[in-house]
Amino acid sequence: MGDPAPDTGVPTEPQIDTTVPQSARIWNYWLGGKENYPADQAAGDQFVGVYPQIVDVARHSRAFLSRAVRHLAGEAGIRQFLDIGTGLPTFDNTHEVAQRVAPDARIVYVDNDPLVLSHARALLTSSPEGATSYIDADLRDPKRILDEAAQTLDLDRPVALMLLNILGHVPDHDEACSIVSHLLGALPPGSHLAVADGTDVVTGDAFRTAIQVWNEASDAPYHLRTPELIARYFDGLEMLEPGVVSVSRWRVEPGPFGEPDEVDEFCAVGRKV
Repeated sequence: MGDPAPDTGVPTEPQIDTTVPQSARIWNYWLGGKENYPADQAAGDQFVGVYPQIVDVARHSRAFLSRAVRHLAGEAGIRQFLDIGTGLPTFDNTHEVAQRVAPDARIVYVDNDPLVLSHARALLTSSPEGATSYIDADLRDPKRILDEAAQTLDLDRPVALMLLNILGHVPDHDEACSIVSHLLGALPPGSHLAVADGTDVVTGDAFRTAIQVWNEASDAPYHLRTPELIARYFDGLEMLEPGVVSVSRWRVEPGPFGEPDEVDEFCAVGRKV
């Protein structure tokens, strides 16, 4: 996964600058993870100072992942997952949720962040019946992703394609749609697509301002999408109920106090027919 060290054949560990805030580590911090550094914590706290709701967004996003994967591995019967933009391991990673439901599930994670790469071994733990692997690749190179994923997954059988909080990093929405189309085009009928990305329909200017602050300081700018733009990723697919909704409201279990409040990240799951 790294370049071999001279004369050893052993992959070298990526060089990580812990003094510069990094988006995956900041997200990990908001989720209560431990794979972050003081620079990430300071940047995360600064963002929270501008937009306190981001912690709820992060936690509802993780809960959506868990519910979606449980549905896909359970009711939908999916046994293969391609999770692109996985980020740092925290709790209830895709392979953990899927293999609790179906121990024979096979999962491929894809990311191009050096810190995620250095923690790949934490992701490469699988049930004996299943498989988990990691690809160091960029979302913008779907052919490479598919070629390498085929070493672990059978692309002639249905796959759940997970694209959570990653498509917003593609500035041009048409390009993002093209990437999704390329990936889905290689997958057979019965495959599913799960997408979640930030919006501005709940908190409006407050989130737009916070994202502007983020983009000015980040080497990975993020672009908010409307729910209508998120729906475009599902063109030609059978959208599962309840359609495009806030991550806090996708098939959430009923509680005594009604539905949870909406947050400015919307999601959907669809099936290729």
